[in-house]
Amino acid sequence: LAREWARVEFFVAHHPIAAVSAYFAIYAAATGVGLPGALMLTVAGGLMFGPLVGGIAALAAATAGGTLIFLATRSAFGSVIARRAGSLAARLSDEFRRDAFHYLLFLRLAPAFPYYLVNLVSALCDVRLTTFVVASLLGMAPATFAFAFIGAGLDHVIARHADALAACRERGGAPCDIGFDA
Repeated sequence: LAREWARVEFFVAHHPIAAVSAYFAIYAAATGVGLPGALMLTVAGGLMFGPLVGGIAALAAATAGGTLIFLATRSAFGSVIARRAGSLAARLSDEFRRDAFHYLLFLRLAPAFPYYLVNLVSALCDVRLTTFVVASLLGMAPATFAFAFIGAGLDHVIARHADALAACRERGGAPCDIGFDA
């Protein structure tokens, strides 16, 4: 993203709806299949769209992707997943049965377990869909907006590195690289 920032920035500026839509689809799909990288996708959303739009898009996409896997687990895949989830799922399920909303909210605020596992176990424990969506939105919002805010500040870091690269090339000499390290 840092190396292609000028192209990404141009695309976002000239095609904002398409850019947000593509970002949403990629993020939701990644979340829906349990791929790691949500943190980096959230930071990238803040970088591309700013902290508010990037945060909203990331939160909506994470919730949509989580809801997709939640619903898939409830249907065709539930029995297969339940067999493979084992003792960790059993520990989580006891708490979900006591107070699903507050437990899910806690797990989203203080992610002690991976989100994909929480999505799966929530479905296996018959958590209501509205409970799942509302607790997920509320619980993921603080971290999502914090990381989108961090991402929004990266454009200054990228610009500094680009300036350093340009200065290096003007001087000639040693090979120049942007050297961006998050």
